[in-house]
Amino acid sequence: MSPAKLDRYQAKRDPARTPEPMGRGPRGRPGGAPSFVIQEHHARALHWDFRLERDGVLVSWAVPKGVPFDPKQNHLAVAVEDHPLEYGSFSGEIPKGEYGGGSVSIWDRGTYETEKWSEREVMVVLHGARVNGRYVLFKTGGKNWMLHRMDPAPEGWEPLPELVRPMLCRAGALPVRARGWTCEFKWDGVRAIIYVEGGRVRIKSRNDLDITAAYPELHALGRALGSRSAILDGEIVAFDGTGRPNFGLLQQRMHVRGEAAARRLAQRTPVSYLVFDLLYLDGHRTTGLAYTKRRSLLESLELADDRWVTPATYAGRPQAVLDAALAAGLEGVVCKRTNSAYAPGARNGDWVKVRGFRTQEVVIGGYTPGKGSRSGAIGALIMGVPSGRGLRYVGKVGTGFSDAHLKELAARLSKLVRKTSPFEEEPPRSQVAGATWVRPSLVGEVRFSDWTREGRLRQPAWRGLRPDKSPTDVVVE
Repeated sequence: MSPAKLDRYQAKRDPARTPEPMGRGPRGRPGGAPSFVIQEHHARALHWDFRLERDGVLVSWAVPKGVPFDPKQNHLAVAVEDHPLEYGSFSGEIPKGEYGGGSVSIWDRGTYETEKWSEREVMVVLHGARVNGRYVLFKTGGKNWMLHRMDPAPEGWEPLPELVRPMLCRAGALPVRARGWTCEFKWDGVRAIIYVEGGRVRIKSRNDLDITAAYPELHALGRALGSRSAILDGEIVAFDGTGRPNFGLLQQRMHVRGEAAARRLAQRTPVSYLVFDLLYLDGHRTTGLAYTKRRSLLESLELADDRWVTPATYAGRPQAVLDAALAAGLEGVVCKRTNSAYAPGARNGDWVKVRGFRTQEVVIGGYTPGKGSRSGAIGALIMGVPSGRGLRYVGKVGTGFSDAHLKELAARLSKLVRKTSPFEEEPPRSQVAGATWVRPSLVGEVRFSDWTREGRLRQPAWRGLRPDKSPTDVVVE
């Protein structure tokens, strides 16, 4: 081996400032199969270092998304300087400010066989604890290579699904018998499914919209999970100064457009992700497992940070849990059958939400003009819910609006104006005098006391728009 092989490596490091091996000792190794090592490297950007022993050094690539298990996916691998053989056993902290500063841990190691090695293609068979099989690295230009698995995926392994729809709750009463049920606090936020793979996250709303850019403070969840691939189910919540969920604060985050605006709002009004279920983990769907098993796997991930946490669940005594939730100013509880599988997109009664006050999602079908201090603005929204024949009128809401709500509603509704009523039956003229009708595409949420005999909402108060839901999601609760 030429001594110059490690010149680039040593030139980038100061042995007085970093614990990394300098490769100044013997560079030989006893005979036997050459070694490989994959190191998880939490540097400025999370990546995995893939290293193959050859000619007395570790030939190395940085792989941003890690080693692929799916032969249908190729992962970028960026060639970096050769590393000393001793680096194959290195784990520790490279000081901040140094080259590659951050934590390094050994993700996998073992031996390999060479099938081909040229300047543009390296084909090997890996024998490790986590990775086994034939892989090829092929050069695409400059320092960039691609890493491809040539063998089929490991038995039982499946790729992370592109989309899993959230399981839904039915509104109802507390279970009569506590046995076989567990209860969680109901958080006043928006449902979100987070997909984590290769240290990166995708965030999907309940109606399958990609909202990743809107919540930049949650992106670090990918770094926290590192090499773990997972699909998480939970609620995005904004807490006020008293530590209570505040749906009004969350409204400021739900309609943001543009990454720069999202970053500014994340500083001013940060959100938290409260994780309550696990739908996929490390190559295996978990939706078919019982709730208790999924919950155990979720807790094993130890997700706890300023911006995400796994809240407690309480077995037994549902009434006591509901009383505690309401005393804390929360919306209510969700009771779940402990032996139930996760049913994506279904509302099968295995999850029951019990509220201390009633809320209803509604479709906006129009608005009436304001009077007095609201002259020239929206006075009340005309609400409906889907029925078998179209949109059924359920009343008007004229309270609970902030100036920001009214301004946003006016801007959105002005683009949806139509000449005719969208309701299946015309609302009473006395209630919709001077109405402006709109295309029924916006969903909002109101708080109310009860339903009247005529099927109207009694004493409704506006809570906010629900961009995470579409009119077809609305059900009468």
